[in-house]
Amino acid sequence: MSISASMVKELRERTGAGMMDCKNALVEANGDADVAAENLRKAGQAKADKRSSRIAAEGRVVIEADGNRAVVVEINSETDFVAKDENFVEFTETVAAAVLNSGVTDVSSLADVNLADGRNIEAACTDLAAKLGEKISVRRIAEITCDGLIGAYTHGARIGAIVAVDGGDEVLARDIAMHVAASNPTCIDEAGVPADVLEREYRILTEQAESSGKPAEIVEKMVTGRIAKFLKEITLLGQPFVKDPDITVGKLVKSADASVKAFVRFEVGEGIEKKQENFADEVMKKIEDAKKG
Repeated sequence: MSISASMVKELRERTGAGMMDCKNALVEANGDADVAAENLRKAGQAKADKRSSRIAAEGRVVIEADGNRAVVVEINSETDFVAKDENFVEFTETVAAAVLNSGVTDVSSLADVNLADGRNIEAACTDLAAKLGEKISVRRIAEITCDGLIGAYTHGARIGAIVAVDGGDEVLARDIAMHVAASNPTCIDEAGVPADVLEREYRILTEQAESSGKPAEIVEKMVTGRIAKFLKEITLLGQPFVKDPDITVGKLVKSADASVKAFVRFEVGEGIEKKQENFADEVMKKIEDAKKG
C-alpha cells in the first residue's frame, strides 16, 4: 500500500513521533493508522503524544561558526529547568554543528540531517522529549555566509546574534554582534525599513501631531523630526553603540572603513504566546482530581 505524505502528517500530529518513525509504522501496519499508533506507543516512540499541544517557549539559542559561515539555531523546551539539563544542552550543540555541516536552513528538512549516532535530528528530538518528559522542538534556523568576517555573540544562551562585516577586524565584528544582541535593531539602515512599518509610524505620528492643534506646516516639521528619531532607534547604523553611546554604530563602522552586510538575531521564545498558569489553581485542581480518583 502506498503511504501518502498526508497519512504520515496525521499520524505524526496524533502521536508526536518523528516523521520517519510514523512512515515506517504505517508501512508495517499496511496503512492502518490505529495499528501504527499503537505500535509506536509500544515501541516508546509516541511517549511525547500528549505533549504535542503544549507550549515550548523556553530553551536555548546556539551559534556554530566555521570561517565565513555561521548558523544560529533556536531549540525550545517547555521549562527553563529542562533548558539547563545537560542532555538538552548537548543536544542543542550537536544539532547546531550538524546544521552547519549540512547547509540545511529549513526546519522541515531536519529529517534529512543525521547526527553522529546515525539518527536524524527529528528522531533525536522525539527521543529526547520522551526522556525529559517535555515537548522539545527545533523552532528556527538562520545562516549567514559572507566573503568578509563573521561576528557572533550569545547572551546566556537566550539571545544570539551573528553578523557579516566587510572590513574591520574580528573585534569589530564581535562588538557589532554584541550590539545587535543587546539593542535588537530591525534592519541595518533606513533603506531596509519595511514600507508598511514606515507608513504605520508616519500615520500614527501624524495623528498625534495633528491633535496638538498646531498649524499644518508645524505638524509636518514635528512628524519629520519624529520619523528621523524613529529611524535612528530601529536601524543598526543609527543606534548609539552599546559600548560607547557617544557614537553611533554607523560612525563606529565608518571609522574602521568597514560595512555591515547582514545580521540575524534570535531570542528564545520571542513571538510565542506563553501560557499563563496560576500555580495555586493548578495545585487545587490536582487535589480535586485526587479526591475524585
